[in-house]
Formats: sequence, structure tokens, C-alpha cells
Amino acid sequence: MTQHTNAYGQPVGAPLPDWQPRSWPSYETFNGQYCRLEPLSAERHGRDLYAAYALAIDGGDWTYMFAEPFTSEAEYLAYARKIEQGKDPMHFAVIDLRSQRAVGTLALMRIDTAHGVVEVGHVAFSPLLKQTSMATEAHYLLMRYAIEQLGYRRYEWKCDSCNLPSRKAALRLGFQFEGLFRQAIVYKGRSRDTCWFSIIDGEWPPLKQAFERWLAAENFNAEGTQRMKLEALR
Repeated sequence: MTQHTNAYGQPVGAPLPDWQPRSWPSYETFNGQYCRLEPLSAERHGRDLYAAYALAIDGGDWTYMFAEPFTSEAEYLAYARKIEQGKDPMHFAVIDLRSQRAVGTLALMRIDTAHGVVEVGHVAFSPLLKQTSMATEAHYLLMRYAIEQLGYRRYEWKCDSCNLPSRKAALRLGFQFEGLFRQAIVYKGRSRDTCWFSIIDGEWPPLKQAFERWLAAENFNAEGTQRMKLEALR
């Protein structure tokens, strides 16, 4: 690693003489091979999303979310109306290209244009979306938008330290674990230690290549089972 020093001989970070604040993300539609991301709309997506979430055997998918399980369609629609078109977080619905139905959501949040930092969060994937090519592609599409199109330097993932599936998902997607923030949040009447992960812009080119190789049709057999794991392609 190159060592940079200032006029006083003190070590300093790498210079960024041409740095400019990045643009705020916009509500766009992102098209993939297996799914499409659309700005969340309670009217267009709400009923499909409630039906997809209702397929879960219990409310465990919401344990580490700030929202609680929804007991009725009306309750979920009210929630979706509250969060749609928000400035931060910005929620997107994941649309299954085969059924053309919304099967989950995720969001860009904690948007910091001055420093080029953004977090992906509020990841609410239904049983129709979990552990599918759509789930990986949804993350890839939003990641590519933030890092490649908007030029953000840092793409973050944070989760409750108790949420082992989320921690494993972050590592599978190529995020680097950075540490544990103890007693960072109080939610749902309990304390949360938060795990921090990130991808930085210099890591994006090989990650992008791995995503595209994994998502390629030839990486799946006739039953849709992957031939190579994403981790093996990095």
C-alpha cells in the first residue's frame, strides 16, 4: 500500500483531487434476466407483496426488521403507502419476470452524496424470492447502479449480529466484514449489536464479473440448480 504524507511528514489518506459529491439516487426501473426492480408502489405491488410474504410459515422473517409481521392485507398496504416514494430509504420492489408479480423489496438508505456512501437495507424477501437467481440479481442490479452508474465509493450492508442468515448473505455477495458496533441500536424492546460490511469501488470490477458469470444461463442446469457457486467465481 502506498504511504502518503503531508507537508509535516504525517501519514494521510490517498489524495482525491478531482472528487465531486455524487448524485442522489433516483427512482428508476432496473431490468435483469430474472427480475426487474421498480420503485415501490403500494397500488401496483402491495397486494402481490402481501400474498408473497403470507406464504412464510411464521413471522420469523420479520424478527430482525424494524417492521412487525403484517396480520392483514390492509395493514401491509398502509405500511407500503407510508414508505413508497421516500427520499431515504428509497424502496424498490423485486418483480419476478416469469409471473410479473412483486415478490420482495429492498432499499437504498443512509445516502451520503458528499462522501459517496450508500447502504442497502430493508431487505424483505418472500419465500418466492429467497435463495433464487432473482435474489442475487436484485442485489447485483442495485449495487451496479450505485457503484458503477452513480459512482459511489462505498456500498454498505449492516445487520443485527444475531442475524446469521444476513451475515452469510453479505459474505456470499462479496461484502467485507468490517467489525461489530456494540449496543448500536435499540429496537423492538431489545438491544442490537450491529455487524458492518462493505464493498468499495475498487473491488467492484472483479465482483461484477463474478456476478455476471454466476447469473449466466449456462451456470444453471435444466432444473435451475447452480453449477458453480458465486464465491467460487470470484
